[in-house]
Formats: sequence, C-alpha cells, structure tokens
Amino acid sequence: MSTLKNPIAFTANNLLDGEVVWLGRNGGWVKSIDEARVFGTEEERAMGAAEAAQADADNLVVEPYEIDLNLDEGRIAPAKFRERIRAAGPTMRLDLGKQAELSQPEALVAA
Repeated sequence: MSTLKNPIAFTANNLLDGEVVWLGRNGGWVKSIDEARVFGTEEERAMGAAEAAQADADNLVVEPYEIDLNLDEGRIAPAKFRERIRAAGPTMRLDLGKQAELSQPEALVAA
C-alpha cells in the first residue's frame, strides 16, 4: 500500500445547480468539505477516481478532479487558495453562498 505525499479529496460541481461538491464518506456527493472522504493511499486514490469518473459519466457532477488537503486545527482544508475559495463561497459578497448560510444561526441548527 503506497501512501500519498498529501491526503486528497475529489471535488466537482453538481450538474443540476452548479454548487461545489466533494465525494463524501457515504459515497455520494456532499456540499461541505467537512463531509468529504479523505484518500491517503494510491489504492484509495484509484478507487476515488473511478467513483468520480462514474459520477461524471452518469451526469451527476461536472469534471471531477482531485485536490490536495492539509490538516488545519484538526479539520481538513484544501491546500490551494483556489480550492479554499471554492469550499467557502464567494469572496466579495459574504451575504451569499456557503458563508452566508453559516453566519445565520438558524442555518447552523438546520445543518
């Protein structure tokens, strides 16, 4: 079993609404990176890539690809700035996207 230099996750955009999604621990696609499945070996990477390619072929997601992850204060976080933006939502309008949902107390309760 060959360990990867950095853990990875697979990301894409949901075909129906364009939302950023990650391949989740449950085998489906999730909207929060906190629920993403983390792959740490070459064998796991190959399985994840096959699942992501099948989801693309089944028209569930658009152009899935892998991203490098870092461990940040006990939570997974994308290694690249671009992916951190995709995970958090728009940077100019904090009242839109994922960050707006997280800033509203009722959204936190519903999650």
